[in-house]
Amino acid sequence: MSDLLTPDPTRWAWALALLLAYALLCLALYQRHRRARLHAQAQAAALASGHRPILIAYASQTGQAQQLAEQCAQPLHAAGWAVTVQALNHTTPAQLQAATHALFIVSTYGEGDAPDNAALFQRQCMAQALDLSALQYSLLALGDRHYRQFCGFGRSLDAWLQAQQAQPLHERLEADQSGHAAATLAHWQNTLAAALHLDASALANAPGAPARSTWTLVQRQHLNPGSQGGAVFHLELVTQEPNTTWESGDLVDLVPPLATDAQEPPAPRSYSIASIPTDGRLHLLVRQTWRDDGTPGRASHWLTTGLDVGTTLTLQLRAHPGFRLEGNAQRPLILIGNGTGLAGLRAHLRTRAALGQHANWLIAGERQAAHDQLYGDELHAWHATGHLQHLDWAFSRDGDAKTYVQDRLHQHANRLREWVQTRGAALYVCGSLHGMAEGVDTALRSILGSAVVDDLLQQGRYRRDVY
Repeated sequence: MSDLLTPDPTRWAWALALLLAYALLCLALYQRHRRARLHAQAQAAALASGHRPILIAYASQTGQAQQLAEQCAQPLHAAGWAVTVQALNHTTPAQLQAATHALFIVSTYGEGDAPDNAALFQRQCMAQALDLSALQYSLLALGDRHYRQFCGFGRSLDAWLQAQQAQPLHERLEADQSGHAAATLAHWQNTLAAALHLDASALANAPGAPARSTWTLVQRQHLNPGSQGGAVFHLELVTQEPNTTWESGDLVDLVPPLATDAQEPPAPRSYSIASIPTDGRLHLLVRQTWRDDGTPGRASHWLTTGLDVGTTLTLQLRAHPGFRLEGNAQRPLILIGNGTGLAGLRAHLRTRAALGQHANWLIAGERQAAHDQLYGDELHAWHATGHLQHLDWAFSRDGDAKTYVQDRLHQHANRLREWVQTRGAALYVCGSLHGMAEGVDTALRSILGSAVVDDLLQQGRYRRDVY
């Protein structure tokens, strides 16, 4: 206590300087979020002015379909259309029945499922019979041919629209995001321009994806030696390029080198960012993967063993609106993840620390406590200081009974209900789709009720970055 009451002016000066720096950081983060929100509102209002209304509705899990939808909006508005851009979950039956033109850009999630921001539309709106005979529409489906149900949701949406007597402006187009979708996207732009009587260059010259930037790998650390699972590495990268920034929840895309026996370049790989810009470095959490035939995953092994420290590589920072904090920045957060899904959750916790928001509960799943507490020292330190009010690990290979993150939710069901229904918490889930995310969703619906979970989805208080 005597140290806290010291009359030493130097100590007081340092304490006040640190407090001021912290306050300025909080203010800067608040102002950035506020500017972004006001800019989005102003942009939406500007796009809505025009002579002919058109709806652009997207279904997007990682932000790519949303990015394409937003890129289309400006050239259509410039051509005289009054444009409304929104997720399918915010699209009502009445809105569809009143529309004459619509553009649907939809991804498929997992094995034929709708992305989270279209799941309610699929369950509720697509279960109805509507008269959409006045609606003309274009549909671009995004998918991955590695899945059996390639473009499954896009095909289901197309079939439902036609069953409601909506008229397609052109045949449904499907882009394979695991390969090279550029040709399909260019064909779609030309086809859509012709259908809407636009100059073909209008859509082709729409703002594209963020530019790529060059980074240098400066540190790599093996985090789980002795683990029964694949080796997990923490990577740190730096760049000298100005104006490279991101938000917690965002992704990086990278293309690994061409294999000597490959016929064409590999598709980009996406990784969750585990740090925030004020860290001064971009952090990745990468697990070595193996294909079914026993060969190593190209990107993961290149990043963890093939890329020497000090080597440069090219990345593309990609906004992931569906997993950003946005309106949840001031809410209590329940963060749930397994394996390398901890990356995106760690970035959120770092943002929360910068904002002075300490109402955080983390449930993290891995194999064994002895080897697999990824970022364990940091997480336990946060728990000790109160930044993490609750830290629950679920280790599936310790003891006779396997314990998973969804089991922790059931064990703390009363706490979950209090945080969500009384304190207004938001839920963020990051990691594997099959097993973890599906189990978490089932547990949430069992504990809270499906109607509550659907409301959380609609409000943006239940967000997932799962793969």
